[in-house]
Order: sequence, then structure tokens, then C-alpha cells
Amino acid sequence: MLQQLFNDMIKQDVKPFLSKRGFAKKSLNFNKITKSLIYMFNFQKSSGNSADNVMFYVNCGIYAAELAQIQSREILTAPQEAECHFRARIEQIVESVPDRFSITPDTNMDDLRKTLLSGLEEVIHFYDTMTSARSLVDYYTSGPFLHLGEESFHLLLQSNDVAAAKHYLKALQESTEQKSDGPYSKMNTRPSSINTEWNLISYKSA
Repeated sequence: MLQQLFNDMIKQDVKPFLSKRGFAKKSLNFNKITKSLIYMFNFQKSSGNSADNVMFYVNCGIYAAELAQIQSREILTAPQEAECHFRARIEQIVESVPDRFSITPDTNMDDLRKTLLSGLEEVIHFYDTMTSARSLVDYYTSGPFLHLGEESFHLLLQSNDVAAAKHYLKALQESTEQKSDGPYSKMNTRPSSINTEWNLISYKSA
């Protein structure tokens, strides 16, 4: 019964809401494809669900083909959430939503739908500020977060923004020394290789 409430909510509330905003549904994934980015919502059911408690998470992701090229990876047209270059749970973007949604016999479904749809709307506003691979790089370099460190560095250099690349390298070094990190920041980070490449660039331009 509770599982059916979840299914009905996805079909009757979430799907129409996101469809109006350009997202297409496939299973529990909703994707919006633009020229340079793919925006995603993924509804992940908890492994701890039971007959009297259906729990789920909302994962948010943005995939950039340009960053995939820098990573020498295949360009995907339908990436999974784990393959996105920006990844976050909805509560990391919208503080007013819970870290996990739960449907129990006592749940007020109207309140849950209102909270969920409001949260999705706020994430879409956040997505609207991310319009290119450079937007993702600017987000991570402003932290500075370690996630996509090397990819961000390469994109800055490819954009001939040497000053920004140098500033980010310095911030990244300081962040690494302090063991400071951001969401999903332990992946794809090789500061030593960035240092090596920067030294080569500096040598060639001297």
C-alpha cells in the first residue's frame, strides 16, 4: 500500500511537475538535456524499506560532455547519477528539505508532496545558474573543492584563463594541505599531476 503511494506520487505529482520544466522520465530518473549539459534527478529508494515505512532519497546531478572529453571518457547521452560531474543530495542544495523522505501510515501526503516539489523547484533554480562546463568548474574552484580538481584545471587552461588556473592551483594546494573537502571530493583528484603540468607550462612560457 505504501509503495503504491510512492509510485502514485512519482506518476501523478513528480512526473507532471518535472515534465513541465523540460525533464523526461526513465524509471526513477528524470533528465533534461541541453546543448552543453544534462541535468538529472534520481529518486533512490532506501534498502531499509519495509511494509510500514517506504523511504527514499533525491539525488541531483549535472553531466558535462566537455568535462568527459577532458577525462578522455566516452560521451554519454543518458548518464547515470554516479556518472555526473556535479552530484549532491537534495538537502545539500535546499536546506529546508529532509535528508531522507519517508512514507508511513501516519504521513500527511499533501505535506510531503508540497515539501518535495518545493525542493525540486529550488534545485531547478540552482540548475539555472549552471549553464556550462565552466559553470561547474567555477562552482568547484570557488570552494575550493577537490572534486574535479584536475578537470577544472585543464578546462581553465584550455580557456586560456591562466590567471584563474594559477589561483585555483594555489587554493587547491592549500586545501589539500588542510585536508578540506567538499561533496564527493575524494574522486578524480591528483594534485601532484596538476603541479607537474603547471610546472611544464610555466617552463615553456618562460
